[in-house]
Amino acid sequence: MPDEQRNPLQEYQVSCIPGALFFDIDGITDRTTNLPHMLPSEEAFAAAVSALGIENKDGVVVYDGKGIFSAARVWWMFRAFGHDKVWVLDGGLPRWRASGYDVESPGDAILKASAATEAIEKVYQEQMVGPTTFQTKFQPHLVWTLDQVKRNIQVKTYQLIDARSKARFDGVAPEPRKGINSGHVPESKCIPFPQMLDGSHTLLSREELEKKFGQEGISLDKPIVASCGTGVTACILVLGLHRLGKTDIPVYDGSWTEWATQPDTPLSTSER
Repeated sequence: MPDEQRNPLQEYQVSCIPGALFFDIDGITDRTTNLPHMLPSEEAFAAAVSALGIENKDGVVVYDGKGIFSAARVWWMFRAFGHDKVWVLDGGLPRWRASGYDVESPGDAILKASAATEAIEKVYQEQMVGPTTFQTKFQPHLVWTLDQVKRNIQVKTYQLIDARSKARFDGVAPEPRKGINSGHVPESKCIPFPQMLDGSHTLLSREELEKKFGQEGISLDKPIVASCGTGVTACILVLGLHRLGKTDIPVYDGSWTEWATQPDTPLSTSER
């Protein structure tokens, strides 16, 4: 992410949970668009995950270096491609280390990360890839498009929740990506993703989560779709809603980066 100023692969090479693989959300993406982090094709995801050595029979536990941040995106990606045996490690690597558990350098696991990126590139270049050990089953109801968001402004069936900061949502703070105006999709509401987490970056309890959504006027009895800047932190909202039993919440994959760069999409701001 632009504001993070971090090198995730380098951090992984220094220390990881023993046996952990590296999943690159910048590499395992759609190569036909300039939008960041977009879901790859089914074939490309299957090739990359197979290169990591993951099979459909495997359970997958995802963690990241902040607690809960990008891990929720990877969790959602697996679910979007039909793999429900996937969980997020609450509190991630910081909580793991604080609990006194060991870490290690990944050794040759780094080669699998490179193989996954190469597999993605080969698929989009229509080249042969290695054997596929992971079969996808795309779940279109979990992934929203630009047109669906446009239509929802008119029909108002879904409550659109934006995970960006309130200042960016209101249009009074700049977007981290150059050339993109801040603001929000008309009729959407803002719940910044940190509100899903406590001070140690672990997910809030059911009771606390229900209170957060209620405070922002979100009805848990009506359909919800999540958005953010590039489709990453929206997945933290989805994770929070999943804890509340809402297991089929879609993400607008292009999110604000796509919406704000279209010539014909309405942009709203909030007066201070």
